[in-house]
Amino acid sequence: MYKYLALLQSNSSLKKLSAIQLLCYFGAWFSHMAIYTLLIDLNAPIWALSTAAAFTFLPSMLLAPFSGAIIDKIDTKKFMLFLISIEMSSVFMMVFIDKLEYIWIILGLVFLRMGAGSIYFQTEMSLLPKLLNEKELKLANEIHSMIWSISYALGMAISGFYVHYFGVKIAFITDILIFLAGFIILTKLEVPSLISDKTTKVFKMIKSGFVYLKQNPKIMHLILLHSCVGFTAYDALIALLADIKYSYILAVPLTIGFINATRAVSLIIGQFILSSHINAKSLFSMLILQGLGIITWGLLQDSLHVSFIGIILSGFFTTTLWSYTYTILQYETQEEYYGRVIAYNDMVFMGMSTLVSFMIGFLYEHGVSLSMITILLGVIFIIFAFYYKWISATYNLTCKE
Repeated sequence: MYKYLALLQSNSSLKKLSAIQLLCYFGAWFSHMAIYTLLIDLNAPIWALSTAAAFTFLPSMLLAPFSGAIIDKIDTKKFMLFLISIEMSSVFMMVFIDKLEYIWIILGLVFLRMGAGSIYFQTEMSLLPKLLNEKELKLANEIHSMIWSISYALGMAISGFYVHYFGVKIAFITDILIFLAGFIILTKLEVPSLISDKTTKVFKMIKSGFVYLKQNPKIMHLILLHSCVGFTAYDALIALLADIKYSYILAVPLTIGFINATRAVSLIIGQFILSSHINAKSLFSMLILQGLGIITWGLLQDSLHVSFIGIILSGFFTTTLWSYTYTILQYETQEEYYGRVIAYNDMVFMGMSTLVSFMIGFLYEHGVSLSMITILLGVIFIIFAFYYKWISATYNLTCKE
């Protein structure tokens, strides 16, 4: 813990960026919970729930080829402020939706909000390598994943009760106010510009980014490796479990909140325990253990109370896998391509998460049990473990610690 606090204390820019992360990630769960609760309250069909989950990830996949080039071309701070403003505006418009006939407006606003949020994330992650050295970068990625986990735990735990007792509209307004606090902090932040080329046109930069990937297949394999964490996109799965399997025990928002909060606590604890143990050699074992943890959750889902054991195991390795595979990618990428490679990585990661969200709804509607769907997600991680072993044997990876 000391090493993380020491880094934050020594780097004021990272400290402010981390504070913004904590606020915005925490606030986002209020509207996230409110959206699913609103859809369920409006008796939305299952395809709408899975589509809402997919729209959480789809914008990043579609916008990445353009956003990466834009990140490398325009004023960084102004762009980040603009993106937060888009997020606040889209959530504000959700306050006025109260009929199922507006379902496509809801989904459109989810798409807009998550598109802005994903580009903000890409900008921030492209910025970190310019603020930090290689050793600090690994710690910063771990800090980021822990902040996500902490905000996830607190946000899900609190937002479940909050939406249940105060309603979806108040939850949306709360999200806006929390984002406003992050916006104010961002106005006081001094960050270096990511502009790498003021003269080259955007489409030429997009093309050069794809050429760079083609000439560096190792980067493409590392992007695909990182994307395996996208198979932990359980939003649609958890919403279906809460609505179909556990609704007779607890109200849907409370169940979603409890499940996600439990998983998030596991994410935090796992990062603290595994940070000093993750390296190029242990990554294979952790991918295997991640898969086995998810399989255990699938086997225990029939009982809500017993399933929490599986939920804890399914989250224990996730943030460590996310931060370490991200760090490897950052180490291997040339500085002038940071924005584009991070955006392409986000595109593949979110594409995988989108695929998982649609797949969960599709498989369930075609008769596959939620337990079997969960087990399938675990098996995929075991496959990725052997894929990583092949990458490690084929390419010389810079990140060895």
